[in-house]
Amino acid sequence: MLRALAVPLLSLLLAAGAVAQEPPRVTIPNFWDPRIRLDRPEPGPPRVVRFLADDDYPPFHFTAPDGTLTGFSVELARAACERLGWTCTIQPRRFDTLLDALAENRGEVVAGAMNLSAAIRRRFAASHLYFRNPARFLTTRGNARPELDATQLQGRRVAVVAGSAHEAFLDRLMPLVQRRPAPSLAAALTALRSGDAEYLFADGVSLSLVMAGGAGDLAFAGGPYLESAYFGEGVAFILRKDDPALKRALDYALQSLWDDGSYARLYLRFFPVSPF
Repeated sequence: MLRALAVPLLSLLLAAGAVAQEPPRVTIPNFWDPRIRLDRPEPGPPRVVRFLADDDYPPFHFTAPDGTLTGFSVELARAACERLGWTCTIQPRRFDTLLDALAENRGEVVAGAMNLSAAIRRRFAASHLYFRNPARFLTTRGNARPELDATQLQGRRVAVVAGSAHEAFLDRLMPLVQRRPAPSLAAALTALRSGDAEYLFADGVSLSLVMAGGAGDLAFAGGPYLESAYFGEGVAFILRKDDPALKRALDYALQSLWDDGSYARLYLRFFPVSPF
């Protein structure tokens, strides 16, 4: 969803480290139940864990100008390794080869930001979710409002990428909007800015990066939509089913990184505008 935006966004994402030093001004999602506390796993023998990730999918995993692999998922994996005292490598591979490489034992964990699905869960195990891809309504700043529901959208012109899950969502759950199907996100943005559409409904991460790199003329309206049937179950570290100790350790590390604020610092670094 974000590959077409990769080149113009690299400098933005790398410069965003300064944002993490400021008081949080964005919504940071929380995927951990405070009532459930995980015990730190026993140290066991030293282990080397190979993480696999694509290098062209900002803000989750991409190549920095100095040639290193970085991104939200990559740095979260590194932080988990440090927390657990592991020696880890992050190996770049083409996105469409990640799961096969994991199955063939060429790595222990996929840190590629792919939505979990029933098909993935049949083949692999997964850590606790550390991200979900929300859908959002985008509009011009003067038209933005914190609350926006289906009743308020009746008869409104809404741009949406044709054939997408977002169009299917509107068709099923908001049939009274006037859909303006577009062949691409760029075309849908053009429809919004030209006034042909009053709103744009699309992937919140893609829209947040558009906003972060724009002139401040656009804003979210209403809150995030997280219906898993349309927008996916969420993002987790993916691993083989034959290593339950690895899953328990990753779950502990992720919760620990949330508890001490490390997750929030990484989130602010790579999401200068929160999709939530």
